[in-house]
Amino acid sequence: METQTLDIPVVWPNYFEDCEQCIERLHEMLSGLDGMRRVSINPDRRTIELSYDKELLTFEEIKERARLLGVSVAERYVHESLRVVGLDCPDCAGKLETAIRRVRGVAWASLNYATSVLIVEFEPATTSLSAVEGKVRDFGYDVEPHEPAVVISPKARARRNTRLVLTAVSGMMFAAAGITWAARGPVVLLDVFFILSAITGGLFTVRSGLLSLRGRVLDTNLLVTVAAAGAIALREYFDAAAVMFLFSLGSTLEAYTVQKARRSIASLIEAFPSAATVKRDGRLETVSVEDVEIGEIVLIKPGEKIAVDGTVVVGESAVNEAPVTGESTLRDKAAGDTVYAGTVNGRGSLEVRTTNTVEDNTIARIVQMVEEAQAQKAPSQRLSEGFGRYYTPIVIGLAVAVATIGPLWFGGDYGSWVGRALTLLVVSCPCALVISTPVAIVAAIANAAKSGILIKGGAHLETLGVVSVCAFDKTGTLTKGEMSLCGVVPFNGHTADEVLRIAAAIESRSEHPLADAILQAAREAELAEAHVSFFEALPGKGARAVVDGGAFYIGSPRLMDEISVEVPGSTAMAELQTRGCTVIYLADSQSLWGAIGAADTVKENTAEAVRRLGAAGVTKTVMLTGDTAQSGRVIAAQVGISQEHAELLPDDKLAVICELRSGGDRVAMVGDGINDAPALAAADVGIAMGGAGSQMAIEAADVALMADDISMLPYAITLSRTTRSIIIQNTVFALAVVLALLAGALTRRVTLATGVLGHEASALLVIANSMRLLKRD
Repeated sequence: METQTLDIPVVWPNYFEDCEQCIERLHEMLSGLDGMRRVSINPDRRTIELSYDKELLTFEEIKERARLLGVSVAERYVHESLRVVGLDCPDCAGKLETAIRRVRGVAWASLNYATSVLIVEFEPATTSLSAVEGKVRDFGYDVEPHEPAVVISPKARARRNTRLVLTAVSGMMFAAAGITWAARGPVVLLDVFFILSAITGGLFTVRSGLLSLRGRVLDTNLLVTVAAAGAIALREYFDAAAVMFLFSLGSTLEAYTVQKARRSIASLIEAFPSAATVKRDGRLETVSVEDVEIGEIVLIKPGEKIAVDGTVVVGESAVNEAPVTGESTLRDKAAGDTVYAGTVNGRGSLEVRTTNTVEDNTIARIVQMVEEAQAQKAPSQRLSEGFGRYYTPIVIGLAVAVATIGPLWFGGDYGSWVGRALTLLVVSCPCALVISTPVAIVAAIANAAKSGILIKGGAHLETLGVVSVCAFDKTGTLTKGEMSLCGVVPFNGHTADEVLRIAAAIESRSEHPLADAILQAAREAELAEAHVSFFEALPGKGARAVVDGGAFYIGSPRLMDEISVEVPGSTAMAELQTRGCTVIYLADSQSLWGAIGAADTVKENTAEAVRRLGAAGVTKTVMLTGDTAQSGRVIAAQVGISQEHAELLPDDKLAVICELRSGGDRVAMVGDGINDAPALAAADVGIAMGGAGSQMAIEAADVALMADDISMLPYAITLSRTTRSIIIQNTVFALAVVLALLAGALTRRVTLATGVLGHEASALLVIANSMRLLKRD
């Protein structure tokens, strides 16, 4: 166990100063993280001292959890993304990552073989980016700035092409040796061709192996180098050539296959506009998107990709938001509506006022989050890497024992036993096992991102697949969060239109949640506007106003009691309440004019999504709402929720989540990502609705549904379950192949050449199986 201890300065909201409960909740949240050993919070200094297991927990995961309560790390650590050029060995990637983490001043580092991206956070006062880059170069790899849109840089392409040429030359030398043997040519010429094949095929392998040895790391390249050198020392030139050629060929094919996973991120922003048409000084100028400033007006022509995040100020059009939300349905846009960078304009022309820079627009945030998510390691990946730390030394010890003790114990010549030991070294490399999880995780996260689902790491992806309980906030999650009129009940000889007309006049001055619904209903009924000469809000009760010369009151039953107006019962009133409507009353100073009911509208696809959750393996659905019990029961019945809890404060929601988890269930909480922060943090997986354009929503949860569409949740859970299944398949297959090759090497039924072939083929098959996750259903 490798423990990291940090003393971190933090920034938190002002209300933390007088809120011991807030500090305690932060302590509980951080202490509950897997791998956290000790947490000490100093409110006076605003610092948190942490001690945690670096193999189970990362600095980035700690920061994400703290952000749920509004706590952020002060600008003390530098966050950088780099691309490692020439990374062709999954086992080596893990060892390089470990070496970088041990650099003094590095708080966190993650190197993902599937993407070749190194993400590192370090304290600039202690170390520097050049020190990190130097450590990468010590291992024989080059490093360059990471650009998500670039699948393969010129430097990486040159290295790949060089290796491809050397592999081809090695293959030709190997074929020439075969022709020489078939033609019964000179043995010396045969040996020369084999040696040339080994040299050309092994240049990259030998260089990387020697550099890893200098870094005191035993990686696959070094083991293959030792095996080939041993074969040459034993005058087994065929085996040496076969080992180097097959290993080089396998690595080259592996790199091309894994490139599909690397391309998955670039595809999120491919064809992203590099220029924008901006209004400046009364003229239209075409400028680079990097030069567009916040507040500038950008012209979006019909059919163009929108280059900026912003608000429409002129024009109307329909916009395809699929690049952001995964939903190809066109969204109508007019003045005041928000548009996102990367989406596609329809037939209309729009003028958009920019709200974010290119570095902070929606697409940039999505790409950054996907990159960082793919760097987060899943529990199964940590398990396989932990297995590798013990497994490799054991196998090396076994190989030494075979070479030294074998001939003494079982008899036979030393050359034969050394050959077995060399074969054992090569076939024991756990590359297929090490790569069994990360490639699958990368492919699944990329698939989800294209579907408008942002999953913030492999751990959350795996947990999502074992969720058995889904808890939902009501407003904005199951419902639209927009009130609509569900009925008007007139009294004392008045008509429904009269009641609605007076109510609309009063509510035109009000900020009550029902105001918009009443005004919309009045507009649709084309009722004449009434004149309001006086208005006064009565907090917690309603309002009073003078409309067309008469005094009126609108509000709750409590307000009616205060003005001594009797509220009679009726069948229509009972029906409104049964339907879960919120009811307000309109009266003059003497009698009741009528009652108006309004209710939140259930989203069209909510009931179907809840049904599909059951098919995806979720056994219980729970609704948590601050609304009334009656309203909660009605909504729950409409959408098929099995259990509801109403009239809850945020702390109450947190308590319900904790209670659900205490029963042993894995719980997902779905909410708006901000108001439900305590419940989201307490759940096994926190899921934010409507992440498009909302940085807070993206940062506040483990998963963000960009389209504000709950129907994507069953897809996410199904994808997670499929990912877990493929990871298990990969792991079992990789272990079976390694065990079979080890047994074959010990019994001399697997030669050095066939061992390398089996080793490389198993890695390729694991990658190919993982690539199935890139397919969108």
